[in-house]
Amino acid sequence: MEIIIQDWLSLLLRWLHIITAIAWIGGSLFFIWLDLSLRRRDGMDKNVQGETWMVHGGGFYHAQKWLVAPKDMPKELHWFKYESYFTWLSGFALMAVIYYWGAETFLIDRSVMDMSTGVAVGLSLAGLAAGWVVYDLLCRSPLGKNTGTLAVSVFVLLVIAAWGYGQVFSARAAFVHVGAMIGTIMTANVFFIIIPNQKIVVADLTAGKAPDPSLGKQAKQRSIHNNYLTLPVLFMMMSNHYPFTYSAEPNWLVAALVIILGGVIRDYFNASHAGGIGIRVRFQWPLAAALVVALVFITGGKTLLSGNSGTVTSDTRAVEIVTTHCVSCHASKPTSEFFDSPPLDVVLETQADMLKFAPRIYAQTVLSTAMPLGNETGMSQSERDELRSWLDAQ
Repeated sequence: MEIIIQDWLSLLLRWLHIITAIAWIGGSLFFIWLDLSLRRRDGMDKNVQGETWMVHGGGFYHAQKWLVAPKDMPKELHWFKYESYFTWLSGFALMAVIYYWGAETFLIDRSVMDMSTGVAVGLSLAGLAAGWVVYDLLCRSPLGKNTGTLAVSVFVLLVIAAWGYGQVFSARAAFVHVGAMIGTIMTANVFFIIIPNQKIVVADLTAGKAPDPSLGKQAKQRSIHNNYLTLPVLFMMMSNHYPFTYSAEPNWLVAALVIILGGVIRDYFNASHAGGIGIRVRFQWPLAAALVVALVFITGGKTLLSGNSGTVTSDTRAVEIVTTHCVSCHASKPTSEFFDSPPLDVVLETQADMLKFAPRIYAQTVLSTAMPLGNETGMSQSERDELRSWLDAQ
């Protein structure tokens, strides 16, 4: 019964997380596009930065951005914040259900670090908080005054976090935690900086005071950061469905390349929306393609090119390896306390079963170390190599 409850919580929270993330990220991408598409026209109010015209749903929309505020504040002012808050809250709740409740299976890998559930959860929470604190300090430091220097500093912070998580958690949990740290930074930007600064500006305007321009500048900086971090965080959150991403060695390098890749793609669209031409909008896609090739090689190419020793593992030995390390979960009636039915309906009780699911075994156990979960049964690299030899011969 506990497993059923956990699965339903996971499903409902994942559904909520996706819905709120679509709302938040969709709105974020729209407003960045809107900001970059603004153009000055003759006869505009001097306080208007620019305007843009749009067509959608059978009608036309006309948007203007005021540098300060219109002469009369509108009675109805729309704020965009709850999409961000609920994305983070649902994501954290989902992580708690999967990685805290199921820490022994998904968070802890005793071959990486042997620790209790309490210690593992404590490290997870501390890491998320530390990521935001360090990031915020970097933004407020002299480094924050230079866009390029700050971008490199934040990138280094995230790569160090990816490496550090890999030293304490399972590969899957480490990768997801990098995404969780990025997501925490993004939502904290909204909660602690962007919305409070906007509220101060609105309050000053309502009171007839001149707002501090540094507040808008700071909020804009954090908003741009969120924009460039959007694609990497989406990749990290999808990675748990593709074990070859987080099981690659070293997986911190995969995380680093993904962060660069996402930033490069976002930069293309940002530059295009701003009217960029020439080299400003031509280097991104060739660079993105090169990064994808590098990622493919790191995550699987080296393994595929390495070949095998030429020694073919016997059927009996292959069945023995799978029985020892896989059947406790992948059986018609699992003996593992974490499953009451075989995950994804994959049953590996016989040689015929192994042949039926050979591609999945190859992907999850040979090309990556995703299975067994958390390497709970202590499957060795030599056993993985033996299994690969048998699969290659089929």
